Amino acid sequence: MDEPPTETDDPRRMFAIFNEIGIIAQLSRALFEDRLPDGVLLPHFTLVNHLVRVRDGQTPLAMARAFQLPKTTVSHMVSVAVRHGWVELRPNPDDGRSKRVWLTEAGRAFREKAITDLMPELTEVGAALKPQAQENLLRHLTGLRIFLDAQRDPPNGSDG
Repeated sequence: MDEPPTETDDPRRMFAIFNEIGIIAQLSRALFEDRLPDGVLLPHFTLVNHLVRVRDGQTPLAMARAFQLPKTTVSHMVSVAVRHGWVELRPNPDDGRSKRVWLTEAGRAFREKAITDLMPELTEVGAALKPQAQENLLRHLTGLRIFLDAQRDPPNGSDG
């Protein structure tokens, strides 16, 4: 006989957590986009940040898979970044039909300036949480991200 969910494994609690994360994502996006240059949106920053954080020299298709977005959406994000001079496209030595996306110094500078411009707001938000609470929150959210990321990856590196 199945037992009813206990307080610790109630799926509604996980829904509430994801709901809060979604609201925080919306609020933080609006806050961040207020500090970005006119016409630049968070996905444009995210593309540059991904290339700094993970590695540059990726194909748009690889980034589309990482972002879980259509390749056409990522191609548009890349074209905006190229237009701003934050990235450059180079031929893919492994496949002559595709390109690889490489950061430029302007792209690295854009990322650093965007983060610096957000510091007053981050400081204000940080003041609302004690350092230990920040560490705990970061640890738990990182663990959740790692778990969810592993769930989306197909077994044995296959695409099916």
